[in-house]
Amino acid sequence: MELSNLRPAEGSKQSDNFRRGRGHGSGNGKTAGKGHKGQKARSGAPRLGFEGGQMPLYRRLPKRGFKNRNTKEIVAINLSALECFDNDATVDVNALIEAGIVKNPRDGVKILGNGELTKKLNVKADAFSASAKEKIEALGGSAEVM
Repeated sequence: MELSNLRPAEGSKQSDNFRRGRGHGSGNGKTAGKGHKGQKARSGAPRLGFEGGQMPLYRRLPKRGFKNRNTKEIVAINLSALECFDNDATVDVNALIEAGIVKNPRDGVKILGNGELTKKLNVKADAFSASAKEKIEALGGSAEVM
């Protein structure tokens, strides 16, 4: 088997440009795959979710909650996670990703003051908690907001 002769499984692929209602010889003539009579056989068949005038399910169910469009998803990192970096290292989002501490920075990274830090680091992040900034600067490092 080679890339040049790969094919989809038999029957898995259907064409959308199939011409319906073009005679018996086409295999899809006369009723054009719509069967005999009934609402779905006629033109102007109802839209998806229409229940014949009965109140549709999506309107019978109550609305729940609120989704704020302006919310930001911030990834929180504790100070103890920064212990893996060398002394005098510059820690930014890219360094955190390379170290495997952050997988997806989403809308930003915030450093929290949980845990102990024993190394002098220059940390650049989107936000810092007051205690984290205090602990970083107490060791002679810097906490810079990007």
